[in-house]
Amino acid sequence: MTAAPQPLSLIRAATLVDGSVVDIDIERDTVTAVRPASSARTGPDVLDLDGHLVITAPAEPHAHLDKALSWDALRPQPGDLHDAIATWKQGSVRFDEESFRQRARAAALALLRNGTTAVRTHVDVLTGDDPLRGIRAVAAVRRELHAVMDIQIVALIKTYSPVELLHQALDAGADLVGGSPHSAADPLAELDRLLGAAESRGVGADLHTDEFLFGDHHSIADYAERVRTWPDGHIRTASHCTRLGTMTVDELDRLLPRIAEAGIGVVANPITNLYLQGRDTPTATPRGITAVAALRAAGVTVAAGADNVRDPFNPLGRSDALETAMLAVIAAHVQPGTALAMVTDDARSVLGLPDAGPRVGARAELLAIRGTSVPDVIANAPADRVVIHGGAVVSRTRTQTWTAG
Repeated sequence: MTAAPQPLSLIRAATLVDGSVVDIDIERDTVTAVRPASSARTGPDVLDLDGHLVITAPAEPHAHLDKALSWDALRPQPGDLHDAIATWKQGSVRFDEESFRQRARAAALALLRNGTTAVRTHVDVLTGDDPLRGIRAVAAVRRELHAVMDIQIVALIKTYSPVELLHQALDAGADLVGGSPHSAADPLAELDRLLGAAESRGVGADLHTDEFLFGDHHSIADYAERVRTWPDGHIRTASHCTRLGTMTVDELDRLLPRIAEAGIGVVANPITNLYLQGRDTPTATPRGITAVAALRAAGVTVAAGADNVRDPFNPLGRSDALETAMLAVIAAHVQPGTALAMVTDDARSVLGLPDAGPRVGARAELLAIRGTSVPDVIANAPADRVVIHGGAVVSRTRTQTWTAG
């Protein structure tokens, strides 16, 4: 980083999602007042946001910073989840720790300049002689960027890797236990192994859960039963959960109350699962997304993540929460306001972060976007943005357009 964050005490003339135009007072990292716009004060700690919509700064609940931006190097053929896994397993041996660090840093900064000030990233515990080089690399990026964004690391261990490597990953900087129980020969045994490690270390878990469309070997019910008695505030997250999207109403009616009671947060990842899932379906392609509306109706907190960005699991992605929100509207049939919540307030809840946004008493984690309304900014994703982390400006993008008359 080449410049220090710029602390603020006042934001002037900001438009909120309800259409009101307000001044926002900030003391250190906290919003202390939100009042009708009237101040004429200027100064280096005053930010004029006339013409900008101000929202809670997005949080990315499901990234893979270690895999990000590897598409061009690996040049994978299009395929499903199993093809992507095979390509990454074979290709990742080519990347040393510095490659992981450079790509993770570039991906994190792309998220930041688009407005995301908190990220939870899954990082593979790799095969070979140095399986923790990805963990160490992302932990180094977290240290470098600590003043401008918060980064949580999930140790994503493979079913064939010994549990000792999981403990070593936690020692090397990972915060949470991760894995994919549904991909194991014995999903329940793998679930028990992962959650047992989390419990022995006193940490939470974020598991890739039931990332397939058809089959009876789903593990979400057992996950919910196991963590139901975990202490309040102990993170328990189920990511993907695409199998829920193809269940019957009766199946969901039996299952969703158990997920809600267990306090599990669910993360949908529209762009990657829409790309990977349903390729082997002979007729109409099913939607590769979890049962967002049913989960929310059952009282489950549902966030939305960008997941993979330009790697074997997804050739595209802009590292922009507004892209994720747009896909949630299209693929999950939620309203724009709900989609925005899924990438802001709900995402922060799943990450276990304090309340944030343009509200009195909330942490001053804010994104200002040139625009007039939530549908406007989701539809157009304007590049003109101001990113505020802990009450200070940490990124600003301005665009200029010239058009011949």
